[in-house]
Amino acid sequence: MYTTLQKWGNSQAIRIPKSILEKANLKENDPVELKVEDGNLIIIPLYKHMTLKERIAAYGEAEAPSEEWDTGQPKGKEVL
Repeated sequence: MYTTLQKWGNSQAIRIPKSILEKANLKENDPVELKVEDGNLIIIPLYKHMTLKERIAAYGEAEAPSEEWDTGQPKGKEVL
């Protein structure tokens, strides 16, 4: 996919198509880091810290183990 740099105030800007943002799991106002490596512009998403409640909600019940599993014999003092 190709795009063009355009003037935006005293800076330059590019428009990122919705399909590219979806593939990168980005949305409007997400913070990103810009880097230049070997002459290439790299956009790196900066994900915010999630609370435990947010992490549990994002995990989903379908992925959670439904029963206990055996991890083998104790190796140290982890069993009282």
